[in-house]
Amino acid sequence: MKHPTFQSFGVTVAFFALCQTALAQQSVTLQPRMGAKLNGLTTSQIDRFETGKVLYSLPIPIEEGLGPIINKSNCGSCHANPLGGWGAISVTRFGIENKGVFELYPGETQSLAQALSNSSFCAEIIPADATIVRTRLTNSSMAFGLVEAIPDDQIAANEDPLDINGDGVSGRVHWVTPLEAAPGSPLRAGRFGWKAQIATVLSFSSDASRNEMGFTNRLLPEENAPNGDSARLAICDDVADPEDVVDSNGFGFIDRVTDFQRYLAPPPQTPKSGMNGELLFAQVGCAKCHVSQFTTSSASTLEDSIRSKTIRPYCDFLLHDMGLLADGISDGNAGEAEMRTPTLWGVRRRDPMLHDGSAAGGSFTARVTAAIAAHGPFGEGAGSAAAFAALSSVEKTKLVKFLDSLGRTEFDFDGDNIVDILDFFALRTCISQGKTNPNDDCAIADIDQNGVVNSIDVDLFVQAFNGEILDCNNNGFADLRDIALGVSQDANNDGVPDDCGSCPADPSGDRLVNGVDLAIILSGWAGPGQSDLDHSGVTDGIDLAIVLSGWGVCP
Repeated sequence: MKHPTFQSFGVTVAFFALCQTALAQQSVTLQPRMGAKLNGLTTSQIDRFETGKVLYSLPIPIEEGLGPIINKSNCGSCHANPLGGWGAISVTRFGIENKGVFELYPGETQSLAQALSNSSFCAEIIPADATIVRTRLTNSSMAFGLVEAIPDDQIAANEDPLDINGDGVSGRVHWVTPLEAAPGSPLRAGRFGWKAQIATVLSFSSDASRNEMGFTNRLLPEENAPNGDSARLAICDDVADPEDVVDSNGFGFIDRVTDFQRYLAPPPQTPKSGMNGELLFAQVGCAKCHVSQFTTSSASTLEDSIRSKTIRPYCDFLLHDMGLLADGISDGNAGEAEMRTPTLWGVRRRDPMLHDGSAAGGSFTARVTAAIAAHGPFGEGAGSAAAFAALSSVEKTKLVKFLDSLGRTEFDFDGDNIVDILDFFALRTCISQGKTNPNDDCAIADIDQNGVVNSIDVDLFVQAFNGEILDCNNNGFADLRDIALGVSQDANNDGVPDDCGSCPADPSGDRLVNGVDLAIILSGWAGPGQSDLDHSGVTDGIDLAIVLSGWGVCP
């Protein structure tokens, strides 16, 4: 559902200005939701973000250069949770093990298998005698521009390749050359990809464009041949390389999708001030690799929305020996046993988890517990896996609850990524509760983290609400605000001030009869409850007719 604005739903300019003035005085803003753009972008940067977002999900036509061998026709097919983020799509990598060393299959130029093709003649196969065949899940870091802007020396400061401090963790930087770098340029600390094999967003875009979609570009102008067969490639591919041509503004496809990824906001962390579970997270050793915080570069060449920002990715961007959890594939200077620490911001939205997708399905707690257990019994994560297993059930719950805060939308009490009327009822309860702390459920609504849910938080809730913002009594304030702060009464708990009258066709209580109410009727069909509008004891055609006859805004 589209996120509403005040003006689009008719809330008065006076109310909007009042709220904005009050919030500005408190310097409190909502965290962008997962998949949203960075706060503070200029108009031009927003246009670039939106243009890139469209192209990110737009399939590339075969006649314009898609293929001949691909995994998907657009970026968004894989990076879908949210758009630009992680996904449930996996790819296959294969090769040969030679005395413990990974080698490309003879004749191949890469370990990545392309699962699709534009004809059966062009299709790749995974050779039956390939001794290493591994699955890798779609990877992402979100907020790509902020991650790229982490200075190399900050990443290098956390490496300890010889484990000099003896803590069992010996991460190291994967130093790489960006595809766009001029000859002789300094190496950069890799930070994208399961092997930290990519250092910049543009390199990431170029690599995925050619290797996942067969769409050659100025940085990678040569096509991948099916199973390394250049003769077949000559027959399969009849679009001149590079296939990515610039638009009327001088930008190529890889530039456009780079803009989108570069300006993605970091996932929210709710509550922002941390929880007791984070102390346990550090205590068991998870924070040795999942480093909480970095500060982006202060370089004047960076955009204001990216420069000198404190970010909390919970990742060190280093390579670590993962023991049995490794995939046995080398990539550049990254060895067979090494994997890059994945970011944890947004982890509550991840299903599956781990590079092979083996922690999948079930509850968030089940997935997280399985992912942690997979770090043992060997490799650098083994100590943390054992320490987590030794925690009490109460301590484990606290740690998991902290992880569940990484990616939670503010005010989203029920965790469905929508701020709706059910979350409003929880907000009212929190207001009446009085004091709160970051470990209480009510901290989800204490946006300014001052220990109490008050009018500042209520004004922010109105901004975050996924639904119609109404002012039925025309007093210049949103109805939800009036109810939350006790200005209006709502005895029947329908989210509508009692002095505004009833709206029997509106079971959702948002004063708008639409598809949401229709869905309530259909989902409750033949049963009693919220969908039984005429209180007959059963939801039937009469209730459906009530909704249809009242369609639109309640009087």
